[in-house]
Amino acid sequence: MALTMFLVMVILLLLGFPMMVPLIVGALVGFYMMFDGFGQVNMFIQQMMGGIRPAALIAVPMFILAADIMTRGQSANRLVNMVMAFIGHIKGGLAVSTAASCTLFGAVSGSTQATVVAVGSPLRPRMLKAGYKDPFTLALIINASDIAFLIPPSIGMIIYGVISGTSIAELFIAGIGPGLLILLMFSTYCIIYAIVKKVPTEPRASWLDRAKAVQKALWPLGFPVIIVGGIYGGIFSPTEAAAVCVLYAVILEFLIFRSLRAKDIFTIAKSTGLITAVVFILVAVGNGFSWIISFAQIPQTILGGLGINEAGPTGVLVAIAVAFFIACMFVDPIVVILVLTPIFAPAVAATGLDPVLGGVLITLMVAIGSATPPFGCDIFTAIAIFKRPYWEVIKGTPPFVAMLLLATMLIILFPQIALFLRDLAFR
Repeated sequence: MALTMFLVMVILLLLGFPMMVPLIVGALVGFYMMFDGFGQVNMFIQQMMGGIRPAALIAVPMFILAADIMTRGQSANRLVNMVMAFIGHIKGGLAVSTAASCTLFGAVSGSTQATVVAVGSPLRPRMLKAGYKDPFTLALIINASDIAFLIPPSIGMIIYGVISGTSIAELFIAGIGPGLLILLMFSTYCIIYAIVKKVPTEPRASWLDRAKAVQKALWPLGFPVIIVGGIYGGIFSPTEAAAVCVLYAVILEFLIFRSLRAKDIFTIAKSTGLITAVVFILVAVGNGFSWIISFAQIPQTILGGLGINEAGPTGVLVAIAVAFFIACMFVDPIVVILVLTPIFAPAVAATGLDPVLGGVLITLMVAIGSATPPFGCDIFTAIAIFKRPYWEVIKGTPPFVAMLLLATMLIILFPQIALFLRDLAFR
């Protein structure tokens, strides 16, 4: 049965159908084979509806809406200008500022693709003018945007938390350490690159200019304070934090900055609605698919055949890293989380692994895969936004992918990189 489902899905993918079609058709094929027809298909529909029923999923459209408002407004530029004012003058400072800006905007949006647009649009022209090669610039932008998937609020962590039943608040804080580690690695590489390539430095900003930049960025810096401080201060839940972020974004961009007008609301709502619809359809279909493969004991059969359950905690983490990394090179990250998480969940439970550590590793791997050839979604976002050919966008990615894989190895070998802050806040 598993082989038939797999072949049907591959054929539909090769025929060019969007990912939700192979998922639902593959699941229905499995359902038909298990129950000898569709007489009880309402069971499958109930599982799909159950997939989008958890209240925690309300946070997803809220964070998407907040990110959309900020991307169209001034928040992103104000954060970028503040970072540039302090480190733009050092060797490689503009590239380091780009990586740091991706991290800051990730703490606001939780979306890699939104970060590519918000940070890449203003900083790519400045990097090219400063003497950086375009392949390096594009690779830095799409890979530094991976940090947005780790720094709270991460949409990927929300989906994983709902699927696995893991605390989203614990996942959020556990992603901070790995995100900062990757920022440090990228910044070091940017400095070395600038020295080797003899890239000129930017003029040093005066303290007055820095003070003005900080003043302008104070309002946007309220987003991470609301999300992290509000959740861990016990003021509100992650879902409530998402709603507060939307309200805060509206107040900032429509009332304080006046960068958006009432007529923009429809465009923003339409964009958010379309993205949310796709996400929720994928979640519903993915939950139905997960139910089918779990009911048929497919995960246990696959993992048992590979001997992963006997591999120990480290072996399971390595298997998770490899599977999710390869899958996200070809398939949308949310789909990969939905399909593979139920497969590896039994192994995580059997070996006594902390599900939060597993969630951080999974989130990191899908983020890396999103920026990795051949079909990483961030690559095609960059192609669409910057109007550059595919080869030019991926040409500079190998060093960044190598650093991300090194970060993965460090997290597997030293789990406290992810768990230290979590333990500090919740243990």
